[in-house]
Amino acid sequence: MVPHEDESTDARHRGGTARSSVEGCVMRLERRGRVTQFHQQDQPRKWEESVAETKSFGIFKEAVWKAWLLVRANQGAGGVDDESIASFERRLKPNLYKIWNRMSSGAYFPPPVRTVKIPKPDGRERTLGIPTVGDRVAQMVLKLHLEPLVEPCFHRDSYGYRPGKSALDAVGQARKRCWQYDWVLDLDIKGFFDNIDGSLMLRAVRKHTDCPWMLLYIERWLKAPAELPDGTRVPREKGTPQGGVATPPTILRKR
Repeated sequence: MVPHEDESTDARHRGGTARSSVEGCVMRLERRGRVTQFHQQDQPRKWEESVAETKSFGIFKEAVWKAWLLVRANQGAGGVDDESIASFERRLKPNLYKIWNRMSSGAYFPPPVRTVKIPKPDGRERTLGIPTVGDRVAQMVLKLHLEPLVEPCFHRDSYGYRPGKSALDAVGQARKRCWQYDWVLDLDIKGFFDNIDGSLMLRAVRKHTDCPWMLLYIERWLKAPAELPDGTRVPREKGTPQGGVATPPTILRKR
């Protein structure tokens, strides 16, 4: 295994020890396990699942690979690095390895989130946050682990960002109930995404999991700065960007 350039694990995370080895060398210390089978057109050559005895967190490569497939299917624009899905895929194996290695070592720090303003029907603007492609993969890894824990807690009439549910399902339910009720209740929480308290968010998440790496990275994502169109970076003191992969399961459980 040839060491990857510019992929240091030098970092100290809460509850762990500092990592200061070259990522390629770390890989040699791990015992090889079974080869994870995928469709031939999607499978990286000899991408092997490792026991990861030298890692702080048990995040498997298979989870990172599945997260990539979902991110690729969703497409979307590039983040602050302006890297597209196609560009990321051209160096797919080292890119996914870097994400897995840093996440499993506690050394993953999310990059700034690119902000884009889109017009609203009432003339105002909504600010969207666009993470980099790599950060979307990392967030999807979290979502794959967190969503099954919180999904059973949602009300049956909750349709937003739910797996297996859509806005069309909500419309169908509304069509049925309009024959039963002659009134509609419409409400919204003004500026919810922009003003959510990060400490309250983590407190809500802790009710569903005590997994150290999930709590660690959720906190880091909540604190990731925003980057304005002129390149200015703004520290995030509250709120969470609309547009992040991990936002729906964490935000909606707080409501």
